[in-house]
Amino acid sequence: MREKLWPGAQWEVISPEAAGMSSSKLNALELAIQSGFGNMNGIVVVRDARIVFERYYNGYGPEDAHHVASVTKSVLSALVGIAMEDGAMDSPEQQIMRVFPEYAEHGEEETGVRSQVTLGHLLTMTAPYPFPDWQERLDELCMQPDWVGYTLGRLGRQGALGAFKYSTAGAHLMSAALTRCTGKSARQFANERLFGPIGMQTIPDYIMEGYGFDELFGSKVRGWVQDPAGNSTGGWGLTLTPRDMARFGWLYVQGGSWHGEQIVSPAWVEESTTAHTPQYGYLWWLHEEDGVKAYAAIGDGGNMICCVPACGLVVAAASSYTPEPRDCLRLVREYILPATYDKMNDGRIV
Repeated sequence: MREKLWPGAQWEVISPEAAGMSSSKLNALELAIQSGFGNMNGIVVVRDARIVFERYYNGYGPEDAHHVASVTKSVLSALVGIAMEDGAMDSPEQQIMRVFPEYAEHGEEETGVRSQVTLGHLLTMTAPYPFPDWQERLDELCMQPDWVGYTLGRLGRQGALGAFKYSTAGAHLMSAALTRCTGKSARQFANERLFGPIGMQTIPDYIMEGYGFDELFGSKVRGWVQDPAGNSTGGWGLTLTPRDMARFGWLYVQGGSWHGEQIVSPAWVEESTTAHTPQYGYLWWLHEEDGVKAYAAIGDGGNMICCVPACGLVVAAASSYTPEPRDCLRLVREYILPATYDKMNDGRIV
């Protein structure tokens, strides 16, 4: 097991060699980004709580926050774990309709499947919805005055309970449930219980100027987007700097602790990064890179926080949206892990 280490209020930046990594392979990483990842705005590579590689592109710098898209889901997962540890939320077995009893008659389907949907189904993307896989219509959600009612009204109408179906609206329902149980938006709860305690920038409460594409997904996204009822969007809409993305990833690599204080319970970190369906935990994607366990928060366009605990590695990348982006995990697989192996006892992880 690797030594417990944490960054200070400011990240320490060291050479790759000082962290047991290969500069030549990280130089190759730089060339790969420049030649094939033109929409990448920033990347930070952390080894054992210190930054060993950091680059910014397209006019951005370390203080700039970026819309990290579905990386938001993994942050929400941590908040749910904190709320459950507090006792504010029940457990993954809690039925979602018990959180929102006022919607009991709202769009209930005849089979009663919706009443069986639990928080765990939302966390593992195994709740049933009436849309084909990967064809969810978020534009319909965003035109509704009541996003919670709209999503609950579709829940259970088609599809099999327990089968994987990726749903961003379901993640938003999870955020609304967090707010219902804690009395605080995900933004407020994160500022108090997650972002502030680990040294991330806290998120101001920006007033939504509208609910068009730019305000929800594009150039006008600020802070943490919210729905018309004031619920922080659960599946997208959070803005973070690459350095703060790396802090969040490092928290998980350290089993949810920060300078000895338990921010997220180790049991929740373990459960969240264990496969409940192939390649998915609790709003985290699971991977195996060169035989080593890894897990990642992944957002549209190439946003990513990839954690490789056995190597003491976190890779955080922030990118602008582009159609059919290249896979940022390829950079971890082809450049960053080999840079680590070069200095690690003939390739064996220690």
